[in-house]
Amino acid sequence: MHRNTTPLKAIAAGAAMLMALTACGSDDGNQPTGVSDSALAFDSAKYTTINVTIDGVQVPVRWYREVCYVAKPTAVAATQATLGGSTTTIANTACGYQSMNIFVPESAAASNDTALYFAVNNGGWFASYIKASVTDGASFDSATSNVGAALKAGYVFIDVATRSRGLAAADGSYPGKAPAPVVDAKAAIRYLRLNDARMPGSASRIVVNGTSGGGALSSIIGASGNSPDYLPYLAAVGAAGIDANGGSTLRDDVLAINAYCPITDLGNADLHYEWLYTAFGTRAAVGRNPNPAGSAQLAAKFPAYQQGLKLTGSSGAALTADNMMDQIRQEVTRSAEVYMAAGGTIADLGEAMAYTSGAATRTYTNDWIDVDNATKKVVSLDMEKYLKFVATQATLKAAPAFDQTGMTITGASGESNLFGTASEKYSNFTEYGWDNNDVHGDGIGYDDTGISASRHFGLVTTPVMAQVKLINPMAYIGTTADTAPYWYVRHGTRDRDTAFTVSINLARALQADTGVQEVNYRLAWNQPHAGNYDVPEAMAWIAQTLKAAATKGL
Repeated sequence: MHRNTTPLKAIAAGAAMLMALTACGSDDGNQPTGVSDSALAFDSAKYTTINVTIDGVQVPVRWYREVCYVAKPTAVAATQATLGGSTTTIANTACGYQSMNIFVPESAAASNDTALYFAVNNGGWFASYIKASVTDGASFDSATSNVGAALKAGYVFIDVATRSRGLAAADGSYPGKAPAPVVDAKAAIRYLRLNDARMPGSASRIVVNGTSGGGALSSIIGASGNSPDYLPYLAAVGAAGIDANGGSTLRDDVLAINAYCPITDLGNADLHYEWLYTAFGTRAAVGRNPNPAGSAQLAAKFPAYQQGLKLTGSSGAALTADNMMDQIRQEVTRSAEVYMAAGGTIADLGEAMAYTSGAATRTYTNDWIDVDNATKKVVSLDMEKYLKFVATQATLKAAPAFDQTGMTITGASGESNLFGTASEKYSNFTEYGWDNNDVHGDGIGYDDTGISASRHFGLVTTPVMAQVKLINPMAYIGTTADTAPYWYVRHGTRDRDTAFTVSINLARALQADTGVQEVNYRLAWNQPHAGNYDVPEAMAWIAQTLKAAATKGL
């Protein structure tokens, strides 16, 4: 795996952590040196054989059920909240959020080099309880199911559960605060590294797959490989490869990332969103502008933020707010032309354009893109009308889109409960969110504390700024972290859940990282906020990536 040489962009981790990293790198499962390693030995005989059908062919699969990947799992309450706002009762309160289901096609049971397809399932950054994507008697079409396609390819398929926002502990605390989901995913990877010699497949060939919050989790896993920033958190959960001094004896970097619509860069996501949907007056045009002053305030901060990233666009020039709209236009144009080149047809101007929204197929009069289907080229694209089209696919989030808990103006929550201490139900994590919190009695915000965000976030006792960094891939790409060398990132052209600028910046930062071998990025034509809609293409990329990595000795 590569080692970047450019300086750290964020706060130094501290001398003790940096010294601990020097021990990192040993993957010898026969010589456990971590404090918890002996408690995390994989039992290769502890499986149940189930049978599934893939493309009409019966495939026997070994199921290693609910393997707990930490030695000190968090005991959680039996009743948990869900992303949709309801509740659910769980069976495994001891390790149900820190376990993984491992599925091994019998054909790969004796293989030491097949890939590990590592699926994270954190919709909306919400806590992900252990799940089983593979069940006895299930039937898969490998053209539409990434699960079936992975098993058919002979990969080990792993469903990974992690703590994250919304999780309630048995003692009434909130143990899913950032960076819990990243720590748990890294702990699972370390478990696989520790037991590499005992398990089918190769822990050096991990491909991480995720959508939405899972796409964001995939991205930070891929960006922050082996960073010492996470070592104290890993030690606290009893992760493999953490020695008595808090140093690392194992790696947690991965080979490849397969991420869809990543909800990431949360500390700046509100700026992205308001800039995108106010630049052409989109909010006002679709009647979704409940906080115009706040939208304007947030949007005004985007240009300076974007300038500070020092990224370059496709032309090689600096990527700034002044040319970002043109960059989006280029990506949407490329998306349409790739679609037409593959045999797709796009409605002419003034004609009905069909699209799928949930379970329903709807039509929309195309007033924003003019194409020549014969030459498979885009003639013109009206960005103002395009953004209005996107904003009709799903109601725009109110401003601020991501840090809105504690504001009576919206009534929604965003991702605010991913931040704060374990004793706090949530914490605003941006200056705007904190200073404009107007729900009295929640103990959060200037209204309750009398402390401004600029002062509060600088206090030693406030973990929020560190939490924001620890889940943000932009803080680790181009640093001494071992960023994954291969990336496949997709963001739908009609996805309004996060701004297109978020994924564009992610792609451009990765392309500038000299240790990254390939960035396969595209806005996916006519796709909403979703993932795994391009299974044949994604699986072909994974196969090519594995071949290329083997050639390069990765």
